[in-house]
Formats: sequence, structure tokens, C-alpha cells
Amino acid sequence: MKIGFAIARVVLAIAVVAAIISQLNQSYLNWTAGGVTNYAISYVNFFSYFTIESNSATVVVCLIGAGLLLFRAGSADPQWFTGLRAAVVTYMTVTGIVYNLLLRGIQLEPGTTVAWSNEILHAVAPIWMLLDWFFAPGRTPLRWRAIGGIVVFPLVWVTYTLIRAPFTPNEVKGNSYWYPYPFFDPNLSPNGYLSVALYVILIAAVIGATAAGLVWVSRRFASPRAMVAPPR
Repeated sequence: MKIGFAIARVVLAIAVVAAIISQLNQSYLNWTAGGVTNYAISYVNFFSYFTIESNSATVVVCLIGAGLLLFRAGSADPQWFTGLRAAVVTYMTVTGIVYNLLLRGIQLEPGTTVAWSNEILHAVAPIWMLLDWFFAPGRTPLRWRAIGGIVVFPLVWVTYTLIRAPFTPNEVKGNSYWYPYPFFDPNLSPNGYLSVALYVILIAAVIGATAAGLVWVSRRFASPRAMVAPPR
């Protein structure tokens, strides 16, 4: 079982890396065709997508997790890794939920995205990470306060995005601003930042609820081969 999950984690990490590189290459072609001159900003924009950041974190967690399954001395993962893993599973789950509920139906120009890459980053990887949380051996119970640590990164990311976006040019579209997702763009809604605030609150609630659910699972259902008492 341990070897099987270790192999699956490595395979997923390779698939996610391939998906990110493929989409980055397609984005580069789009920038070139769109007359982009400042590639540095475009690369920063690419890696400012929450999808790209959460999937990049997935690669790290999967490779560390595979190593722990194969080489750790005991049956339980270290507490720090279970906390890190819970955070990344939360981010990936929310990535999948937000994309499939809010973004999947949006029509994009042909050639903007790579179809198979899009599915790996927004569907395959989120589903796998969630299944891995439930069934992979080694998960240890988390304290409830772990939820606070999990929500820190999304809060920092939202703050960074909303401060940076109005001052970041989008050369491809010819705008003087760049928002990674349309629901964060106050220019697309007659209610402006009020709509943005509502989406932020909604997504924050989903992140908090997801994190709480993962912590509850870690405390309620002992991972195979990691039978330890739940901490307070």
C-alpha cells in the first residue's frame, strides 16, 4: 500500500509539472502573438494564479510524501508534514471547486489554454489530493488551531492580488490592470469592489470549511498505520 501511494504521488507530481510547463509554453506563444514586450511581468502574472501556486505546492508535497512513505522509520508522518499536506489539499480542493463552479463555463479565445493541462490542474490533481488525504497511510491527527495556519496563505494571496492588480498592465488585452480571475476584477461588475468583496467572503468561507473538514477527518478517522490520539 505504501509503495502504491508513493508511486501515485510521484506520477501526479510529474503530471502536474508537465501540465504547468505546457500551459506556460502556450501562454508564452500567446504573449508573443499578442505583442507583449515586458515578459518579466507576464511570467510573474502566470505564477500569480492561485491555481499555479497551489499546484506547484502539490508537486512539493507529493514528492516529500512519497519519500516519507518509502523511507520514514515509523508508521506516522511528522506533524509538520500533515499540517502542510492539509493546507495544500485545502487549496487544491478550493481550486477545483471555484474553477468548476465559476470558471469552467467561461468562453476563452481558442489557443488560450491547453485542454489536457487544464483538466489536470483543475480536476485530476484536486480530486487525487483529496483521495490521498482520506486513504493514504501516515496521516496524523491535527489540532483545530491548524485551521488558522491553513488560511494564512490565501489571505496573503488575496491581499497581494488586489493591491498589485490595478497597477499591473495586461499587454495582451491592452488593459492597464491585470486580475487573475474575472470575479476579482471590479471593472467587470456594476457593483465594483462590493462584488469582489462578496466573492472574497464566499471563497474564504469555502476555504475555512474545507480546512475544518480536513482537520475533522484527521481527528475522527485514524489513518492506516498511524494510530495516535488526537491532540487538543
